[in-house]
Amino acid sequence: MTTFNYTARNAQGQHLQGEIDASDQRQAARMLVARDLTPIDILAAHTTSNAENTSSRDNALFSSSTYAGQFSLLVPRVKLDDLIIFARQMYSLTRSGIPILRAVRGLADTTNSKRMQHALHDVCGQLERGRAISAALNRHPHIFNQLFVSIVHVGENTGKLDDAFLQLSQYLEREQETRKQIKTATRYPLFVVMAVVIALVVMNMLVIPIFADMFAKFGAELPLMTRILISSSHFFMTFWPLLLAGTVALVFFTRRYLATEQGRYQWDARKLSLPIVGNIFERTLLGRFSRSFSMMLSAGIPLTTALSLVAEAVDNTFMASRITTMRRNIEKGESLTRVANNSELFTPLVMQMIAVGEETGRVDELLTEVAEYYEREVDYDLKSLTAKIEPVLISIVAGMVLVLALGIFTPMWDMMGAYRGVR
Repeated sequence: MTTFNYTARNAQGQHLQGEIDASDQRQAARMLVARDLTPIDILAAHTTSNAENTSSRDNALFSSSTYAGQFSLLVPRVKLDDLIIFARQMYSLTRSGIPILRAVRGLADTTNSKRMQHALHDVCGQLERGRAISAALNRHPHIFNQLFVSIVHVGENTGKLDDAFLQLSQYLEREQETRKQIKTATRYPLFVVMAVVIALVVMNMLVIPIFADMFAKFGAELPLMTRILISSSHFFMTFWPLLLAGTVALVFFTRRYLATEQGRYQWDARKLSLPIVGNIFERTLLGRFSRSFSMMLSAGIPLTTALSLVAEAVDNTFMASRITTMRRNIEKGESLTRVANNSELFTPLVMQMIAVGEETGRVDELLTEVAEYYEREVDYDLKSLTAKIEPVLISIVAGMVLVLALGIFTPMWDMMGAYRGVR
């Protein structure tokens, strides 16, 4: 038996120190967990052998290195729904006083996501080795981002881990609701655009060639609109392989360009000035900024660290670069109100809230109100988005019908008039 000095945290978040006799660190961790304690650090009172240290390091490296290659591209990624369920259940379990290790192990056995299941089993292994839950979650950045890990870290250090998971679940649920609203609002326009593209293909490949053969047999002079339709159909029928290859190449190179740092930055900046939807993008980003910034300040995260995390949370490189510049200027000693005004990102409403909040020390509370305001505005804009786009789509469809009618029926009317004149 070996004597180990341990540092642990009880269910109330209080730090405890003491000694425990066990055969190894893993058994010591299990014994502490059985006492409803969460191990933070376990060190042997006597110097451990180099072989044991090497073995421990090798096991940790093996666990970390094999995780990324264990899943193929066919295995679904961890969805936002899985993170919401995890955060909500962790809130309920930690609030009920269940030890963290037991809670995580139970969630690992019940989750349906293979990636999440493997990650949670690894988190259990790290907890058994005495690591904090935030450090264990940080080993899986593809599932738990820095914002998630930072809130958990603050929660465990302040003894309010249940409140941290509650905040995360509410934030993720709001993010999920916004994504669903965007999908609902864009479903109808995308369906109409796809129908228009299919109609153009069918017209050019099946409908117009039949009428072109019929008009050619009569040998009559065709109107300009009819000649344009026949020429476009002939071009499409002749060069459709090149058009298809060009479309695929355009999509491929566009995606590659947007995957670059410069391309992503330019597209993120241009999205904010798009007609009809530009204001929705801008308000969505401002709401996300206000909500995440308020959540991190209320959790006790330092201002500069919170800005760095917000830059990642907004999911817009253009806005993220401005927020990073704000953080650097604050580190130089400037006030939050001044750097926010110099960034030229925020509307007068946000600026007023930041200024008043900085004066009264209630930045987090006022930013929460700003977030709720912009979230209501985004809800209204998304609900009315279909009504704004519908006239444009109707005009496009009406234009297609008009061109088709003029191009096909006009020469038929001319032929019928000429036939009646001959009789």
